[in-house]
Amino acid sequence: MRKTWTGGLVAALATLGLGCGQAATLATPSYTFNKPTVIAGAKLFADHCSACHAVSSLRYNRLAADLGMTKAEIKKDIMLPGGANYLQGMQPTMSQADAKKWFGLPPPNLSHIVRAEGARWVYTYLTSFYWDPKRPSGWNNHIFPNVAMPDILAPWGGTYTKNGKLLQAGRESPALYHKQVAEIVAFLRYASDPSVFERRAIGRYVLGTLILLTILAYLLKKDYWRDIHNKDEAEKAKAAKKAGSAKA
Repeated sequence: MRKTWTGGLVAALATLGLGCGQAATLATPSYTFNKPTVIAGAKLFADHCSACHAVSSLRYNRLAADLGMTKAEIKKDIMLPGGANYLQGMQPTMSQADAKKWFGLPPPNLSHIVRAEGARWVYTYLTSFYWDPKRPSGWNNHIFPNVAMPDILAPWGGTYTKNGKLLQAGRESPALYHKQVAEIVAFLRYASDPSVFERRAIGRYVLGTLILLTILAYLLKKDYWRDIHNKDEAEKAKAAKKAGSAKA
């Protein structure tokens, strides 16, 4: 099997080109980046992706602090079986040794992939698989040619040929399928920058404080220069009076 993980998706395609050399057209996922969307994406990621992929820069307890999930919900819906640690990063079920044996190299850690490549790239990648019987896995990808990863979402989204012909319909409607893929992307976007919701929460207060300080600085500046102008006027009046007295 060709070793195409090569350090992860971050180094996947330098030019984001198709196999025939044409420029790749990146699709834009449709989602509202908020906590409910990220939670839905986290559950889908746990169900479909976490068997192979780690998100080690995101600890499970961050889901409680950032998203408001309870510890019980996280253990039930997100945490992997087999001794996952609530205070450690999200690790895959598959061992590194098995990953190397089956794929040539371990699947990439997805902690920072959206930050590195962008949400559009990841969304397009996940929705660009097509059936290719020449590949060891039976799958290929338009923007990541000869990728080792199979299309694990095919049972839900359907199986297509390289030209877009439907070979087997998925369990879900295209609209629901693309919505769920977008939710996975939203989760990965959060996982690449877990402080985003916390920053947004305190950002309004920071901006408010800066605006208040700006107003106070402006008023102080006006008061300061008013004193200077009053002093200048007093000195001018004093000089004029002195000059008048001298002429008299």
